[in-house]
Amino acid sequence: MGSISVSKSLRIGVDVGGTNTDGVVLDPARASEPDKGIIAWHKAPTTTNPSLGINDAITTMFKTAHISPDQVASVTIGTTHFVNAVVERDAARLSKVAVLRLCGPFSKHAPPCVDWPDDMRDLILGYYALLKGGLEIDGFLISDIDENEIREQCAIIREKGIKSVVVNGVFSPIDTVERQEERAADIIRAEIPGVDVVCSRGVASLGYLERENASILNASILAFARKTIRSFQEPIKKLGLHCPVFITQNDGTILSGDMAAKFPIRTFSSGPTNSMRGAAFLVDQLDEAMMVVDIGGTTTDVGLLLANGFPRQQAAYSDLAGVRMNFSCPDIKSIGLGGGSIVRDGATLTVGPDSVGYKITKEAVVFGGEVLTTTDCTVLADPKLDIGNRELVQGKLSEEGIAKFKAVVRHKIEKVIDTMKTSPEDIPVLLVGGGAVIAPDELKGASKVLKPKWSGVANAIGAAIARVSAVIDTVKSTETRTTQQLLDEICREAIEKTVAEGALRSTVKIAEMDTLPLPYIANKSRFTVRAAGDFDYSRTDLARVPTEKESESAADEDKVKMDEYEKSGLNTKDKSRPEPKEEIDIDTYTPKVRNRVWYISETDLYWITTGCYILGTGGGGSPYSSMVRLRSMLRAGAVIRVVSPDDLADDAAVGCGGGVGSPTVGIEKLAGDEMMHAQSELYKMLPAGRRATHMISVEVGGNNGLQSMILGASTNMDLPAVDGDWMGRAYPTKWQTTPVVFNERSPIWAPIAMSDGNGNVVVMPSATSDLQVERVLRAALSMMGSHTGAAEAPISGAECRRWVVEHTLSQSWRIGRAVARARAGNRVDSVAETILEECGGAEAGRVLWKGKIVGVERTLRMGHVYGECIIEGADVVDDEAKDVGGGSQQQFRGLIKIPFKNENIAAIRIVRESEEDGKVTEKEGEVLGLVPDLISVIDAQNGEAIGTPEYRYGLLVIVLGIAASDRWTSPRGIEIGGPKGFGMDHLTYKPLGKFVKPKSVIDEFDVKE
Repeated sequence: MGSISVSKSLRIGVDVGGTNTDGVVLDPARASEPDKGIIAWHKAPTTTNPSLGINDAITTMFKTAHISPDQVASVTIGTTHFVNAVVERDAARLSKVAVLRLCGPFSKHAPPCVDWPDDMRDLILGYYALLKGGLEIDGFLISDIDENEIREQCAIIREKGIKSVVVNGVFSPIDTVERQEERAADIIRAEIPGVDVVCSRGVASLGYLERENASILNASILAFARKTIRSFQEPIKKLGLHCPVFITQNDGTILSGDMAAKFPIRTFSSGPTNSMRGAAFLVDQLDEAMMVVDIGGTTTDVGLLLANGFPRQQAAYSDLAGVRMNFSCPDIKSIGLGGGSIVRDGATLTVGPDSVGYKITKEAVVFGGEVLTTTDCTVLADPKLDIGNRELVQGKLSEEGIAKFKAVVRHKIEKVIDTMKTSPEDIPVLLVGGGAVIAPDELKGASKVLKPKWSGVANAIGAAIARVSAVIDTVKSTETRTTQQLLDEICREAIEKTVAEGALRSTVKIAEMDTLPLPYIANKSRFTVRAAGDFDYSRTDLARVPTEKESESAADEDKVKMDEYEKSGLNTKDKSRPEPKEEIDIDTYTPKVRNRVWYISETDLYWITTGCYILGTGGGGSPYSSMVRLRSMLRAGAVIRVVSPDDLADDAAVGCGGGVGSPTVGIEKLAGDEMMHAQSELYKMLPAGRRATHMISVEVGGNNGLQSMILGASTNMDLPAVDGDWMGRAYPTKWQTTPVVFNERSPIWAPIAMSDGNGNVVVMPSATSDLQVERVLRAALSMMGSHTGAAEAPISGAECRRWVVEHTLSQSWRIGRAVARARAGNRVDSVAETILEECGGAEAGRVLWKGKIVGVERTLRMGHVYGECIIEGADVVDDEAKDVGGGSQQQFRGLIKIPFKNENIAAIRIVRESEEDGKVTEKEGEVLGLVPDLISVIDAQNGEAIGTPEYRYGLLVIVLGIAASDRWTSPRGIEIGGPKGFGMDHLTYKPLGKFVKPKSVIDEFDVKE
């Protein structure tokens, strides 16, 4: 280990943006001086070939500051090359990819790229195979890899001429012993000369499909990445710079050249991160979080820079070009406000979202144009501002208009800042970017507003000061060691990994850590730890770029001409799921119902999926993977039928089946045939004539809401699904079901069969009670991978009609349609009221709360995740006119808490009282909603459900209360499904509304034939 010599003390940062290429030369030793150590800077339009722009930027700065190449320690570049290759779907820059899954019997119903847009899948996916391998969550093998099987697949891949291969193993992110992906990769490299192999565990963490998606995109741009990085290196060598070239990655840290060539996907979101870190450097961030507001010509990007110096990351999934992924990205909120935003002064004054953009110097009034922009209005409002010709804009806006303009701009910025905050306390706000002049010097919610010098090149500064980091995301057992002991060990591992990546050991610190207990799994928790430090410039074993010889394997690289590179705007419009293929008019769409049989279409499926998760009241697990499976079945020609419980004959046999286990396992070990296997094992112990004629879901809430349609599909059991279920929501246990509430015979849930899909089966021909069935199955569950399929013996049609919560698939469909309609009409602000209208109107439920999540606590007890979510009342809708007109009347003030046991239990006001000694105490106040009534938390930005595992600081949410089915409001129903069933005996259930029976889709749309 050594230190930077005096002769090599300067760092160069370059950021290649869609509009400008920015550069800085920075001397870290002078960072405390007023000029922050910035000895040269450059801003110029991005060239068609960005490599030329990089060369020009560095050359210009060298000349203006008289810098010698021998003084430069590093060059760090932020680039949009790789992400644009994907967004533009450029076949010249994207290679075909083969995918080898190490999954055993699992994931067959959701093959690689199953949820991709068709054109992306056709362009990139060249071949795939499902092979032996994979781990359970406890580290035990699903099966070992078969080396001969892998070699056979290599022969096929070699024959197809594919040079990029992804290896994806079930639970590979926690595979530190078997090293299945690495062993498979070694075989592939030996069998296919010159192949690129991407092991998924190096790309992203838990979430099988999402990790695989990111790995496939990464593999597809590897050849192009090598070409690009060499094109960065060449001009730097020509300039006489004998120093490493780094590429910035999404979290604000650096990748050496060879690492960027292996993981180009890590650079996709580096631009906003560079701006945030550069801004913090300019104001000497000291151990406190800061909000960075980057105002450009068209948009304002806002992100929270945490006290550890890194931007807050997105919690769950990101979406790029219609592909859902789970690799780390900064959490950035963008609004249509910039220096070129168009101002219209009509009945109400509006600002944006449209903009003159880069044409501002021609079209804005102060520059001789005819379009009134925010820059024009800002010049009018501030006599001291020297931009363009002030005389040209005189009289374009009245004094009242100027006041309205300032109020609108202030409101927009304050609103987005409040959205991104994680606590009600004021926070420092940093304004950067070329459009920062339009922002006021004081903002509500800001402890101070800073507009630092050099803010126009904050992105290049962020690149220059980028650090080294490493993340460990793993699952560990807490049976023999405490959580703290495990955290200490993982922190040490993270530090060692960071040093291995190139950090100077003495500077490495833990930047963040998180622990999440896993439901239904005894003594297991997920740990995520990030460490970061300064780069060790004495290291010579890192930061090199692959040589020409090493890159010869990319046969088509010569076709990729960097001077043909074209800029494109990056549109990462949020999509929580792929849209249906069929183009439909939501208001006129009619489901296909013939002779009282509902034939499910893709549109029906999307809407039902949305509704199921909302009815899950925070639990039940995301139905996304099952939706993808059903969609694939429909596209392959499967017929899925739904019938009304009202039409069941007395002697019908209504079977039941679904998944049992942890949602965390479900996102990684995707379904095989365990549910069908459980059904076949069940019928082995039932009398010959007792076969199901229909199928019903045990719960409509969450992932299990779709299982009756999967089991009943024509390609499986070929049975109609019943439009109803045994809960009307999601509950954590099997005894919290309506057949148990009616108590006409006991037990209901035996005989029962449970399969893990890997050859292990548990059957219970009989039991003493439904509670005992639950206890036995839970005990077996942890030994069977914590995710299984269960099959329950059929009941009669007469029993089903008495016990069923009716028409809940119809209810889900209507809820999903309401969300789709709100989105299509840009009326997500009223989505909660629209959902309630579909559930029976004002008397059937109400909006309990609107606000922002400001606290989440979780703990594991008896296999279930218990916790509390704290929500602060807040406006969740951007209502400009209301605020500009003189202050809003916020309906929801104060705090509520939502206790949960997998599912939400209650919504309770928090009352704060001051004691005599000045201390503030909190106690429970008014109960706004309580089980068995449904308490659902939905995302105020898109109308989608938010499950309890997805609760996180800063989310804007709406809390819905929906009256429970009358099947639950008897004394026994309240005892089983009410507060007592969750150990909250101190609360007394009072209905929040009057139950309205869901309206049947079959009744409304039936056509007689």
